[in-house]
Amino acid sequence: MARIGNRPIEFSDDVDIEVSADNTITVDGPRGTRSEQIDPTLTINVEDDHVVVERPSDKQRHRSVHGLSRTLIKNMIEGVTEGYKKELLIIGVGYRAEIQNGALELALGYSHPIYFLPPDEVDITLGDTKGIDPDGAKDKVNARIVIEGVDKQLVGQVAAKIRDLRPPEPYKGKGVRYLDESISLKAGKTAVQA
Repeated sequence: MARIGNRPIEFSDDVDIEVSADNTITVDGPRGTRSEQIDPTLTINVEDDHVVVERPSDKQRHRSVHGLSRTLIKNMIEGVTEGYKKELLIIGVGYRAEIQNGALELALGYSHPIYFLPPDEVDITLGDTKGIDPDGAKDKVNARIVIEGVDKQLVGQVAAKIRDLRPPEPYKGKGVRYLDESISLKAGKTAVQA
């Protein structure tokens, strides 16, 4: 069984970590600042180049929040140093994406355009679509949406919300999908003729 909570979290010199009395940890790095409240029963020790999270006992509750808290702190450090990125592809005839006045405008086969305003902590840009050939798509890639930020949970949540606007359908693969997502296409009626 892995003991993730016991592993020290290493960080570089350009990261500054502060822990307040109520276990609010603030991580400041080259890409930004993140702050989060960690369970007050845990002890967070910041040393020269690593952070160690310790639990007061081996009770079930302390064991479960121990690993979670260590992972949250690691994600904060990774976010302010390297950042997080998710990429989405828009596939389908007439489907498109544009960025206007900070909002993402999507045409996804509905009778109206969809406007998505991202949170301030997340940057959305449109990437190059050349050379991308996703598995199972019968149409070409019309747009590539790149979502970046320092908060792993927020980047993933924004990507999931955009994908939910038009999930890939199972017959032609049209819709919004993740860059590395593979869709298994169904055969359809014409393929089952005797």
